[in-house]
Amino acid sequence: MAAIEEGRICVKKMGKDSGEEVTITKVIDKNFVMIKDAKGKESRVSIRHLEPTSRKE
Repeated sequence: MAAIEEGRICVKKMGKDSGEEVTITKVIDKNFVMIKDAKGKESRVSIRHLEPTSRKE
């Protein structure tokens, strides 16, 4: 089971939105993913800034 995959719910570890739950929508490469937050905003973030949870959407 890969920790970083589409549909995985993660918690942001760094930045102004730290502690917020987000969902991975697309894996770009080995360093970056596209995420969607609770408001529906999509953004590109480094996987080093995410902490995967055991839940999937």
